[in-house]
Amino acid sequence: MGFEPTHIIVHHSLTKDSGTVSWSAIRNYHMTEMVPKMHDIGYHAGIELAGAEYEALIGRAWDETGAHCKERGMNHVALGVCLVGNFDVTPPPDAQLEVARDRILLPWMRYYNIDAGSVHPHRLYAPKTCPGTAFTGELMARFLPGIDQRYWR
Repeated sequence: MGFEPTHIIVHHSLTKDSGTVSWSAIRNYHMTEMVPKMHDIGYHAGIELAGAEYEALIGRAWDETGAHCKERGMNHVALGVCLVGNFDVTPPPDAQLEVARDRILLPWMRYYNIDAGSVHPHRLYAPKTCPGTAFTGELMARFLPGIDQRYWR
């Protein structure tokens, strides 16, 4: 039957966004440095600052199982999106969240019939702060009404 996502997991890169495209560096890290090595980047999409604008970037194929959240089998049921930045330090910028919503989250939600309550932070499944302690449910709800903010604490 193939990969049929029912959830979306939101991540951050935990790196500073330099304003230049580092998506290829993340892909390279996943493919050459991680153990075990991956055949592609683990996320299905990313959003980062490229020059003066935030850009939505393609990751692994949407119809392919992810490699972004192994806990509780989420790679097999969730699309993964990574916002480039360290949101333990500061919250993601509104412009980045707008691009995430308009070019990634809402299209995925429409295409796969995923409701906002099934958009979760990585930290819900893994013992980490991802997508960052400053990336709160209240902030996410401003851009994606209907999320379950309890999952974002």
